[in-house]
Amino acid sequence: MLHPEIEKRKTFAIISHPDAGKTTLTEKFLLFGGAINTAGAVKRNKANQSNTSDFMEIEKQRGISVATSVMGFEYSGKRINILDTPGHKDFAEDTYRTLSAVDSVILVVDCVKGVEEQTEKLMSVCRMRNTPVIIFINKMDREGKEAFDLLDEIEEKLNISLCPLSWPIGLGHTFKGVYSIYNKHLNLFQPDKTKIANSVIAVKDLDDNNLTNFLKEKEISNLKDDLELVDGVYGQIDKELYNEGLLAPVFFGSAINNFGIKELLDTFIDIAPSPRHREAEERDVLVEEKNFSGFVFKIHANLDPKHRDRIAFLRICSGKFERNKFYYHTRQDKKLKFSNPMDFMANEKSIVEEAWPGDVVGLYDSGNFKIGDTLTEGEKLQFKGIPSFSPSIFKEVENMDPMRTKQLEKGIEQLTDEGVAQLFVMQPGNRKVIGAVGELQFEVINFRLEHEYGAKCRFRTLSYSRSSWVTADDRKKLEEFVKRKQQHIGFDKEANPVYLADSEYMINLTKQDYPDINFHKTSEFKS
Repeated sequence: MLHPEIEKRKTFAIISHPDAGKTTLTEKFLLFGGAINTAGAVKRNKANQSNTSDFMEIEKQRGISVATSVMGFEYSGKRINILDTPGHKDFAEDTYRTLSAVDSVILVVDCVKGVEEQTEKLMSVCRMRNTPVIIFINKMDREGKEAFDLLDEIEEKLNISLCPLSWPIGLGHTFKGVYSIYNKHLNLFQPDKTKIANSVIAVKDLDDNNLTNFLKEKEISNLKDDLELVDGVYGQIDKELYNEGLLAPVFFGSAINNFGIKELLDTFIDIAPSPRHREAEERDVLVEEKNFSGFVFKIHANLDPKHRDRIAFLRICSGKFERNKFYYHTRQDKKLKFSNPMDFMANEKSIVEEAWPGDVVGLYDSGNFKIGDTLTEGEKLQFKGIPSFSPSIFKEVENMDPMRTKQLEKGIEQLTDEGVAQLFVMQPGNRKVIGAVGELQFEVINFRLEHEYGAKCRFRTLSYSRSSWVTADDRKKLEEFVKRKQQHIGFDKEANPVYLADSEYMINLTKQDYPDINFHKTSEFKS
């Protein structure tokens, strides 16, 4: 039997293509959970300038999420932990890492645009881990694709079976609300962007006379036909298949207008899995084990620009985490204790005395942690699943203000520790090269270096567009390769050699020339 505290935890990420309404949905969950009283639209007016989960300066300016936010709240006796992820593809790596720290996922699809490229990539990461997925089809109050067409497109492009648990009445300007197939009631909302509307009509079945007070005869008969077809094609929800990541329940609504959010939240807390076992290199770690263990999946410097703080986000996997207790840092082989561990409600922080599997706590960090580090009560463990991916844009850092070299070095060190981008050092001359997936990452680094560290730099674009971590069974052969290819070798933060090339063709050619060298697309070649 699971401990009641573990049973009540539901830790999940909200993922989507940019602009599908992910941050808005996060905010509405907080609204329904009573964590905030009113929600403002993401594109907001001047009077109320910041979104609850977008709290970095650059996010407010650009209206996008570039860092994962962590938020917790209580709802219907459950403790819900939401990890809101960046949707922008340049920050996909942050999202992939976040997916290693959750037990399930809500995937937001825009009913106007359907399944987009980033949605497909994110879904493939969920499939790698068999993460259970619920799909929320957003923006039903806009003129978009028909519900059945959307379901066909999602099944085909995301390669997953679906089971609708709510159904829209109308679409666009004729959108009247949502019928909950799971709970057998009808939700007719007035569009209200800030508060929770209360017009939920409980109906025994679709022949209930009460319905005619709210819907036209034609709308009722269309709804009946649709539901008959849904039942025939998709059948009932199989919770086991959902928990194995093979079947995705589907909900319809409009996050900005609070349509369909309550059905989603109520069903989610009923069917979503509580924390489960985790794979470590050495063994499977069971959630009900007495001894504490957890891993760092994210590091964020300067959450509060007034204080130079650095916070490591720790996902608890087993046992109970307690404030002021010594824990073993397995990579550094030393013990640490934390006097101010943090609980998060967006940018509100409070000190937490104890935390359970599924919870995410923030630990003030003076530079002890790297992404992927494990804490235990003494056992040597290393949790799996937080690789670095091969970047495709490489730029050399050029210092614009030699008087502030120290600040620049510290800023680059900390920002790359956070995982904003990857740092490679090239010889001769200890040249610092930043590797990233997209141009926006360089914008963010530049902005944050200037505003948080008072350092200025320029990025000089290099011709490389591919990279591979290199290893060899024979150490001498690896050293010889590194020497010969010196102008193409950068060393990552763990001092692993990485071969940088102008094209895939160059990598393949080098592979042929050096058959004893192994080339790896991610940094997770140790496992």
